[in-house]
Amino acid sequence: RGSAGLVPLCLHVLAIAFALEVSVGKTNTVMALNNSNVLLPCIFTTCIGFQDLDFTWYFNLTEMVGCSLIYHGKIKSKASEPILVERNPRVEFVGSTTGKDNNISIVLKNVEFSDAGRYTCHVKNPKEKKAQHNATIILTVVQESKLVEADNTVTLIIVGIVGGLIGLLILFMLVKRVVLFIIKKTQDGKKECLVSSSGNDNTENGLAGSKAEQKAPPKA
Repeated sequence: RGSAGLVPLCLHVLAIAFALEVSVGKTNTVMALNNSNVLLPCIFTTCIGFQDLDFTWYFNLTEMVGCSLIYHGKIKSKASEPILVERNPRVEFVGSTTGKDNNISIVLKNVEFSDAGRYTCHVKNPKEKKAQHNATIILTVVQESKLVEADNTVTLIIVGIVGGLIGLLILFMLVKRVVLFIIKKTQDGKKECLVSSSGNDNTENGLAGSKAEQKAPPKA
């Protein structure tokens, strides 16, 4: 039940595009669990509109070897939804072209390890002198344990970073407390010295303003 199924003669899809653009989103990689369903996104844009537009999804498309066609549809105009021409039984069309976006995404059902590979979304617009363009998305199929392991790794990394930040914060607070304690002790010591100095009896030193009683000068 691999992705092969409908294997027609592949079209040359590397022609120069004019106003026509095809995109599979911000990232061209998708990961899916074995035996799950996976969305393969694709949208197209055109500045001058389209008529009798033709779009096709290919699996592992190459110019030298050929390809496996997994979905082929046609769109008469912006006011009409795509018409199915042929498809792999495990592929379902989930897009729409009558709204804001010209969405021609598909869902691949019951993913198998043999489904891993390159999926190319190809669009040809006769209204633009048969301009054509394509974009490719790479599918990776993994076991659930592998995905869980990857999630655990990410979780551990996040926990480690958060724990490190908390540790640094605690260390900073401890250093701050120690510094403030030392400053306080130093200031208290200075105050004690000043109080002690101001209360000393300077009689023995014979300093002016001492507490010693001054003797009266002898009478002549």
